[in-house]
Amino acid sequence: MRARLPLVTAITLSVIVVGLAIASGWLGVVTLRNKDEADQKAKAIQSARQMGVNLMSLDASTAQRDLDRIVSGTTGDLKNKLASQSNAFMQQVTQAKAKSTVSDVEAALVSIDGDSAEVMVSLNGTVTNDKVKNGTPQGYRYQMDLTRVDDRWLVSGLEVVP
Repeated sequence: MRARLPLVTAITLSVIVVGLAIASGWLGVVTLRNKDEADQKAKAIQSARQMGVNLMSLDASTAQRDLDRIVSGTTGDLKNKLASQSNAFMQQVTQAKAKSTVSDVEAALVSIDGDSAEVMVSLNGTVTNDKVKNGTPQGYRYQMDLTRVDDRWLVSGLEVVP
């Protein structure tokens, strides 16, 4: 009976050690998955926030660069639509000598699922042009659909929300 006690103790301790190793590994995987999800949420929010800033940071003197920056943050049909309308947009901005600035930008995640996300962006923009020399800040809200392309979140849908 005494000879079996060390054997039973060794087996019990081995089972406990293996169980602890499995639990540690599982917790590590869960922690990494949660960190990746948090990182992707933060990246989606930041991308939408930046698009809001880009949409309201326009200047007639840098219109082409501003438009290129907006288009580079988009994908799919939205990107094609913006690219196809770029000449008309450039003419409007430069003829009006328009300039817009942005402040008070907020963004919040509505939903995220794998490679797609929806983010609401709220900001204040001030637009000036030939006819309106001193613009008044106005609130803007956008609903943005984002798609993850490689490791970047790009805007694939954009809607102004009243």
